[in-house]
Formats: sequence, structure tokens, C-alpha cells
Amino acid sequence: MNGLQPPDLVDEANRGDGFIRTYKAWKGSNVFVLGARFIFGPDARSLFFTIFLIVAPVAVFCVFVARKLLDDFPHHLGISIMAVVVALTLSDIILLLITSGRDPGIIPRNSHPPEPEGYEGMTEVQPGRTPPLPIPRTKDVVVNGISVKIKYCDTCMLYRPPRCSHCSICNNCVNRFDHHCPWVGQCIGLRNYRFFFMFIFSTTLLCLYVHGFCWVYIRRIMDGEKTTIWRAMTKTPASIALIIYTFIAVWFVGGLSVFHLYLISTNQSTYENFRYRYDRHENPYNKGVVKNFMEVFCTSIPPSKINLRAKVPKEAAISPRTVDGDFIRPNKGNTFGEIAMGRKPVREEALRGIRDYEGQHSVDYMDKGSGLPNVSSDLSRILPSENTERHLNWGRKSERWEISPEILPLSRIGESKRMNGLSNTESTTGINNTKQNDQL
Repeated sequence: MNGLQPPDLVDEANRGDGFIRTYKAWKGSNVFVLGARFIFGPDARSLFFTIFLIVAPVAVFCVFVARKLLDDFPHHLGISIMAVVVALTLSDIILLLITSGRDPGIIPRNSHPPEPEGYEGMTEVQPGRTPPLPIPRTKDVVVNGISVKIKYCDTCMLYRPPRCSHCSICNNCVNRFDHHCPWVGQCIGLRNYRFFFMFIFSTTLLCLYVHGFCWVYIRRIMDGEKTTIWRAMTKTPASIALIIYTFIAVWFVGGLSVFHLYLISTNQSTYENFRYRYDRHENPYNKGVVKNFMEVFCTSIPPSKINLRAKVPKEAAISPRTVDGDFIRPNKGNTFGEIAMGRKPVREEALRGIRDYEGQHSVDYMDKGSGLPNVSSDLSRILPSENTERHLNWGRKSERWEISPEILPLSRIGESKRMNGLSNTESTTGINNTKQNDQL
């Protein structure tokens, strides 16, 4: 999806040089702003709602609470109440935008599947060859002396690095994937997790700050008018609304902050924790509490692996590769079993053979006796033999050659017609030989 572009940027696609920016050919579901200088998730509109939930209560607090506390403290300390809440709000929004508008750690997609292990060399495709073994779904890699399984991603056509997962909402593989946050409208990963935690922590502090000074204002009313707490609360309904609002919000963002403090101390992600990966196994990434916190907050953020403003060909088609005489195609529009077993291409080849036969033998197409097409020669060449079918099952009973019902009877009729033709030829040859003997 193309994003908004500043007026000084020229669309390279209209220059006719055959190249466009990477973000214009992006296959994910992201939204780009200012010529891909900012990258958001597909649900980026929720960002406006999140900002409203932060700014609206702060505005009410400044107008109905903080403004009335300006003169209640000596040495102009009342001004600091307004200044602190504004500073917390601005920092909170900036952290929110940084979290939502930067690359979370997207792994670039491959243009073709990886080379299967055990197959070397490039040869031409030959009919009847057994398709190569499917790409293994998992691989074992060693991380800090512990074996870890990594999975193959059919969409991105790559083996995901450790701690990487594919986000179904953004349609990208994200390094150190934590979760997709709908309030932020972006995946939380390696490159924005630090800012995400700072955002929810600062939001927690902002809620506690507003909640606390609302009670201070109610206490000031009680002391100034010598009244009870209930009468003081009736005189400031805005404070009561803010107390209820911040009390509910602090349970959400505060609980989330505490939970992520635990995750950081044990060097886990939300995805890993919910998938109970380390309940029965040792965590290979746990370096101790201090080093775990230093890894999140004190290490440099790795550079992005995607260059969204780089130029790529307009139509970069994914061409199939041949490995040991067979095609390996990306899983696009077909199931993995159909690609591995060659089920769908066989049916298409059989139908294509019938069409070719119709064009070449349009005069003798219909058999005089049966009125059905004679396609025995093509079908005997195209259809798989029984040995081939048995060999391609590979112990998987669910994968079989599928022949359409309309082709199967044609093959039987064609075979019987061919056998009749052979018997007629043999009888004719025998009669001719008898006549020649009589003449001699």
C-alpha cells in the first residue's frame, strides 16, 4: 500500500526506467508515510484513538485541576505541576510514535526458496522424474550450546532466525517477535521493543501522576472549606472522573509494565512465554538479570535489514529454479503437498495433451464406432504409471495422483481401441502372408 509522499518527491515509476522504490512493490500489509520514511502496521488508524485516550484526560486535568493548584503552593511550585504533566504527555506520545513508526525488525523475503540439502547441480526437467524431497519444515541450530529448532516460512520462503516469527497481521517475519500491539498499530520486535516498554512505563507514570494530584486537589478543597471528603468530591466532578479513569488505566498499563519487567529479567518475549517454550527446557538466551536488562536497554539497536527506498525492477517475477532435474517453485496459490507431489501439474499436462491432440488430428478426431476421441497415444505418454504412483506416495497416504473423471474413461477406451487396432493389423498381416504363400 503506497503511503503519503511529500510534494518534492517525484514518482520514479513514471520515469520509464523500469525501476520503482522497494516500498511500492512491498508484499507485506504495511502502511508507508512520507515516502516510506515511516512504516506502520495495517491497523495504524488505532494510533489516533490511542493518542486521544492519552491527550483527552490530560487536557481535562490541566483545565480543571492543575490550573487551580497553581496558586496553592509557595515559590511558584504550582507551575511545576502543569509543566511535569505536559512533559510526561509529550514524551509518552513521542515514544508511541517511535514505537509505531519504525521498522520492528522485519526480515526481507527471499525471491526463491532455499536450496534443499542433498541436491546439487542444475539440470533440465525430464518427464517422469521423481520430484525432489520437500523442504524440511524445521532445522536445528545451536544457540549458546543449546539446540533450538527454527521453522521454514512458506510466505517469506526462508528459515526464520531464532526468536523470529511471522506476523499474520503485517504479513512479515519479524526478528525477536514479541507480539502485534493493536493499540500501537505495529509489531513489537527487536528494533522497537525498548521504546514500547518505555511507552507503557511512561503511560503508567502519567496515570499515577494524574491520579495522585486529583486526590491532592480534593484534599485542598477539604482543608479550605472545612468539609467532608464526600462534599469535596461533589465540588470537583472532573477529579472524580479522572480518578476512576486513571485507576482503570493503571491496572492495564501498569500490569503490562510489570509483566514485561518479568520478561526482560528472564530474557523472554511475550510470544515465547505464551507458547511455554521454556517451561520444560532451558532458556538459551537467559544471561542473568543484570545482563538481560543491559541487553534490552544498553546495547545498540541493530540497523534495519530492509531498504524501503532502494530501487527494484517494476515486475520482479519469481522464476522457478531446477534442482537435480526438477522444479522448486514458491508456494504461491498452491498447497505444499501439490507442489511437492506434482499433482496439479499432471492434470494440467493431461488436459493440455488432449487439446494438442484435437488440433493435430481434427479430421480423425471422433471414432466412428463409439463417437469418442481417440487419445490413447497421448494419454499413454502423459498419465503416470502404477509404479510411478506407488513410488511417489513416499509413505504419505493422503498424497496421490488425481486424474479427473473425464480423462480416465478416455484412457480406457483409447487403450482398448489401440489393442483392437493392433489385433486388426496382425490379422491383416497374416492374410497377406497366406496369399503370398499360395502364389508361391
